[in-house]
Amino acid sequence: MFKLGDKLNETKANQINPIVLAFVGDAVYSLFVREKHVFSHDFKAGELNALTTLEVKASSQAQLVKEIMPLFNEQELAIFKRARNAKKGTKAKNATVLDYNMSTGFEAVLGYLYIQGNYDRINFLLNKGITE
Repeated sequence: MFKLGDKLNETKANQINPIVLAFVGDAVYSLFVREKHVFSHDFKAGELNALTTLEVKASSQAQLVKEIMPLFNEQELAIFKRARNAKKGTKAKNATVLDYNMSTGFEAVLGYLYIQGNYDRINFLLNKGITE
């Protein structure tokens, strides 16, 4: 039986296609941004959606990854590059190819960390290295 929060070890996580990691990471980042806005604003759902959409779009993710890439460890950088350079089954709709590829790499790193249960590392990266 599958349970939310199940984890994979590093060996199995490394065997997952980087585009599949990005698929998971997309959801992780969207949830992070949604929670951040819900916890810090008293807005209606439509306003929260508009804020979230601005932050999760490929161009915003590409900018964020440029800021946090120096924080990546060797393994995270390898995952990022694998996903960034992978052949994708879809095309960027409202983003440049560069931004789309950067965001795919970023999402793959988040997916990789998430499936291993490394939530502290996700929080560290998404808070740009700020620790509590």
